[in-house]
Amino acid sequence: MTQYLGPLELIGERWVIGDPTRKEGVSIVLTPEGLEHRRREETAPLFTIEWSRFMELQVRAAYRRWHTTFGLGFGAPPGADMGRDGCSLHGMVRHPYDLWSVRYTHHERRYTAAHVHVLKGLFGGLTEAKALNRLGDAEWLGAAVAKLSSHNSPYAPKLNRLVKETLQSLGT
Repeated sequence: MTQYLGPLELIGERWVIGDPTRKEGVSIVLTPEGLEHRRREETAPLFTIEWSRFMELQVRAAYRRWHTTFGLGFGAPPGADMGRDGCSLHGMVRHPYDLWSVRYTHHERRYTAAHVHVLKGLFGGLTEAKALNRLGDAEWLGAAVAKLSSHNSPYAPKLNRLVKETLQSLGT
């Protein structure tokens, strides 16, 4: 089984967005209850948000770590996520209604364009299906990542079709 899709990576038995091992690293742990924002070597999460609060959730992922640094992100390809929020999750939450965002630490490895586009499509498809809680189901997410990560073409229409077919085949 594939262990990662862009910044999404299986660590132990949980899926994590971002690199929790880097110095002062922050990451987002996907649990059955919701998201946990964590800082390296701290036992308690900085905060948690339940899946039921999310109305929309999107991921931003810079292809390379240096795309997120001030001034150096200008070498990124057109349309790429860059700058301080180049590695972040953002969306709309309810109770109370608010815009929400959180950053994570980029891995040392480069994220491929195909993986980034597919991951964005996965979040978009789950938002549309009102099934974001599937992100907290480690077994389901592992099956989705296994299907999606093997494709390396960044051609958007092909990837959009792939995400839709994957979500349908997994019962979303």
